[in-house]
Amino acid sequence: MVKKSKILTFFIIFAVIAGLIGMTTKGIVNNIKLGLDLQGGFEVLYDVKPAKEGQKITNDVLKSAVQALDRRVNVLGVSEPNITIEGKNRIRVQLAGIKDQNRARKLLSTQAQLTFRDVNDKILLDGSDLKGGGSKVTFNQQNQPIVQLTLKDPNKFGKVTRKVMNMGPGQNQLVIWLDYQKGDSYKEEATKKNPKFISAPAVNSELDQKTVVIEGRFTQEEAQNLSEILNAGALPVKLHENYSNSVGAKFGKQALDETVTAGIIGIALVFLFMAFYYRFPGLIAIVTLSFYIYLNLLIFDWMDAVLTLPGIAAFILGVGMAVDANIITAERIKEEIRSGKSIASAFKAGSKRSFAPIFDANLTSIITASVLFAYGTSSVKGFALVLIVSVVTSFFTNVYVSRILMGLWINSKFLNKKPGYFGVKESDIHEL
Repeated sequence: MVKKSKILTFFIIFAVIAGLIGMTTKGIVNNIKLGLDLQGGFEVLYDVKPAKEGQKITNDVLKSAVQALDRRVNVLGVSEPNITIEGKNRIRVQLAGIKDQNRARKLLSTQAQLTFRDVNDKILLDGSDLKGGGSKVTFNQQNQPIVQLTLKDPNKFGKVTRKVMNMGPGQNQLVIWLDYQKGDSYKEEATKKNPKFISAPAVNSELDQKTVVIEGRFTQEEAQNLSEILNAGALPVKLHENYSNSVGAKFGKQALDETVTAGIIGIALVFLFMAFYYRFPGLIAIVTLSFYIYLNLLIFDWMDAVLTLPGIAAFILGVGMAVDANIITAERIKEEIRSGKSIASAFKAGSKRSFAPIFDANLTSIITASVLFAYGTSSVKGFALVLIVSVVTSFFTNVYVSRILMGLWINSKFLNKKPGYFGVKESDIHEL
């Protein structure tokens, strides 16, 4: 006699899963952040070099550099930057959705070491004498943009200006440099049309004040960039661009559309194959695979993960591995039915015999993905992380959830003496 309560329980679980997927999937998908290869953006890999002689590039120095870069990225208005340390002396910066890539490159790599020097290039003040976040753009009487700085100690500035003033006419200039390099010379640069220093105002009186104004040949955008760089703070190291890559928003959208379309077609073909070849277990597999896809998207959303093309590839690969678990179980059950066992006994034996190979296959995949995550670069890490999540969720949905749903039908006795529902012909069944 068929136990209708078991079948009713199955349809209740199915309705809950279907309802959950139908009502929340759109919101989850919209929340998932896309990498620069999918929405366009800018990526650059920097070699980190010492800013001073004798400086060692330690992990703490790299972390300080990452923090300084993060402050600068905030100036660009990028909400989800990805700044990572690679190896012992490299930093990778990924900025998805960035529009002005030239400005981003300049803002990131500029060391922003502001110094005030005399005409003999002797340093008098530096960035450490400035108040943090005290820089802003204003306009002079000629309506030209200027940068106003706030000093920590006005008395120190008074002593500096008195010293410069006493150097006499022609020498009483306070030269303002941004990223002064060893070998730079005011006297050489002053003869050039476009000198490296920002400005060199003459000092004719002692100035005991908190604010300093930098006037130069600025456009408003240049003045704003200088102000923002100074507010973000100087880099503790020098950055040399090793590699850069940019992806246009149009290309990123095209790549996303094509990848998603290919994934949908591939998954649909898998579903058709499972339903046609494995019959009833194939239908159960379609339900659990759908739940697996939904669960993965939900986890990505919870993790606040950034989805990239390699990540989508790993996700689709995970679907194939999830199908593999269902195929192994279905084949084991078919073998048991062919041997002459009842449907219930075949399900129990087939599930037990299939567990070990499924577990081993998933374990080796996780080990491989973990190695890729530990030693791979940025895109490889993303691939590995998505693969690990996919393997874990596939093991849960396509081993435990699948067996629970199938078990409800088996225990209802609806499938008793119906080997055709499992893709087994009665002529292939051997008598015990």
